[in-house]
Parts: sequence; C-alpha cells; structure tokens
Amino acid sequence: MLSSLRLPRPIRNVTPALRFSAHSKNVRFSSFRPRTMSDSITLPAPFDAHVHLRQGNMMRLVTPHVEQGGIRMAFVMPNLIPPLTLPEQTIAYTKELQALAPNLHILPSLYLSNKLTPEHIREAKAGGIVGVKSYPRGVTTNSEGGVGMEGYGVYDAVFAEMEKEDMVLNLHGEVPSDIDGDGTCVLNAEERFLPHLREINRKFPKLRIVLEHCTTAAAVEAVKSLPSNVVATITPHHLALTIDGACSTSLGFCKPLAKFPSDRAALRAVVRDGNPKFFLGSDSAPHPSSSKLPALQVAQVQAADGTTVDEVTLPSPCAAGIYTSSHLVPLTAELFERAQISLDRMEGFCSRFGRDFYGFPAKEGQEVTIRRTGGDGKEVQKAFRFTTDKGDDEFVIPFLAGERIGWEIQA
Repeated sequence: MLSSLRLPRPIRNVTPALRFSAHSKNVRFSSFRPRTMSDSITLPAPFDAHVHLRQGNMMRLVTPHVEQGGIRMAFVMPNLIPPLTLPEQTIAYTKELQALAPNLHILPSLYLSNKLTPEHIREAKAGGIVGVKSYPRGVTTNSEGGVGMEGYGVYDAVFAEMEKEDMVLNLHGEVPSDIDGDGTCVLNAEERFLPHLREINRKFPKLRIVLEHCTTAAAVEAVKSLPSNVVATITPHHLALTIDGACSTSLGFCKPLAKFPSDRAALRAVVRDGNPKFFLGSDSAPHPSSSKLPALQVAQVQAADGTTVDEVTLPSPCAAGIYTSSHLVPLTAELFERAQISLDRMEGFCSRFGRDFYGFPAKEGQEVTIRRTGGDGKEVQKAFRFTTDKGDDEFVIPFLAGERIGWEIQA
C-alpha cells in the first residue's frame, strides 16, 4: 500500500514556490494561485528537450509516463550504465524505448567521451541520432566518463564534424567542483562554465548548442548575448525552487542546484518575455526512493563476547534529480501561474521554440489539451511503485508529491 510510504513533512518558511514553501504556516500556497480567463489550453505536440528514461524496470515504469504527462516528442539522455558512447548503443536503446512508447517521437543522443570520433558522428547522423550530450566529469548521475581537466579542446575534431553534419551539442553547463583549489562549488559551477560555452561558439560559429537546465541569471544573459544557434532549456522545477527549497528536503535536490531568488527571477523573466531561445527541458530524473530518501540502517548483531550490539550503517549520499514526467505539462501550467507567467507563453515554451530549433514542426492530430480541475485541484500522485532489477520493492516520488495542482490532461 502506498499509504505505508511516509514522505518528508512539509517544510515551512522557505521560498514561495511550493506548498511546503508557503508564505505562512497556516496558508496553502495554492490559495495564492492567480486566476486567468482560460479554463483549458491546447498545445501543438508538446516537446520535452531533456528527459532521463533510465534502464531495466525503471525504464519500463517511467517511459510511458512521458506521454501520460502530455509530451509528444522527447530528447532522451545517454548517461546510462554503461553510457551510450557509440551510435549502435544509442540505436539499440532507442528501439527499447520505442517499444514501450510507440507513439512518442524520440530524439536520441550520444554521450561525449574520448571514444567518440568524427566517423562516429557521421554514423550517428545517418542513424537518426540528433545530438551529443556533454557532462562534466563526476558532477551528476553517471557522469564519471564526462569532460574533466582535459577541457573541451580535445573534442575540436568531433565538434567540427557535428557542425558539418548539423548535429546538436547539448551541454550540462557546469565545471567540476574544486573547493580547495579555485573555489568552484555547486553554487558557482554554472557561471564558471560560461567561458567554455563562449569559446565553443567562437570556434564553431555554426554549431547548434543547447545550454541545458540553466539556473542562473548569468547563464540567461550569456545565452541571450550569443547568436541564435545557441539556446537554453529551463526546467519547471527551477521556475519554482531556490536554494532554500533545494536544501530543505532531499526531494528538492538536483543538479544543477537551484540558486538564489535573483536567479529564479531571471529564469521567470526570460520565460515571461517569450524569448524563443529558452524552452522546456524538464531534466526529469527518476531515482528509487531509497536513493532520494536514504535512511539510517540499524541491525542487531552478536559481538565476540556474546552480547548483542547495534550495527549502524550510515545513509548513502542523496541522489540528484527531480521527477516530473508523469505530470509535466499540467505542472508547467501550474508553475507558470504561481510565477505570474502568462499562460499564453505555454505554446512557445512547451512546443514551438524547441521544435523550431531542432527542426521538427508539430504535426496535426498531436495536440494536447489541459484543463482546470476546479475546486482544490488534483492531487499529484505520492509515488509510483516498481520492482528493481534486483527484485527490491521501490518507489519513484514525483515533484510536488501529495500536493494539489490546478491543471490536468483532458482525456
């Protein structure tokens, strides 16, 4: 029974973004939701430009959720175990996903590594692979094979071939932490990456580049200042969270970390303005609940002298990632309203801007309509149960689990 799964208690007096981040201990945030004249919104084939679908039984759980959450096309991440560093690996993985979601238009990607060659880029293009994803080494989930101290210059031949083949370079825009060295940490890692973004664009001016899940005002300004072939994605949860919310509960912990209120304001402002260089990339990243809510484990064991003692196993570090695929389009509308972003901006942000950049216009018959729920809204499912590949009973907990939101997919 899901009732046996106890989620963390709501946290009060942090940023005004979630119900557990309300203005008052006695008032639900949803009571502040602005009202508009629209009771329904129809969007042309929504596109999620950044989603993680994992492997094994978790893949089988979350892949169908993408369509259920209102998405019709998805750019899928390659940071599996092992990572998808070769075209044949990505093509095989895409076939697995397509069998689970036959109506979802999947845009596959390769993992940037020292194994990748210009020849692989040509093979990838011929095989329908759309982009190459760069991860900073060790910064996020399954990124151990990413870019480290060698920097990006060693990939110039690969980038040149990508530019020639018109493939997309997708950048996780952070540099690895070096707290005792140059002082790089999770709060400034994105801003310190921006010189790399500018340098790659300078060397390869026609290469299409996506700065993914940007979280800072500095990143927004950098992308705005660069040519039209350099764009960015923004997650719905970064329109809601600030550093307070990210640090107050492990369910709000993600990479890149949510930043300061001024950074969130910059993200909201560029979406509110309808800038076509910024569009939806959810970075929906499911993890087993034991990884998001690691617990202290205590077992009684017999000591050498025959007495019984407690053996304590300390929790593992919390996994970075927030899961939103199951309710993505209604969630985005909800967070637009909370941020006082006009719902008229949904069409560009959730569909047109990203599709225009990737070159896949929406097709008729793939429209998605969301409608107001009325009353107190619809509760976000608390958790999704699944059995791990090892046979363990686990859950995936979505963003705003147990909260009520005012939008739902119209059947």
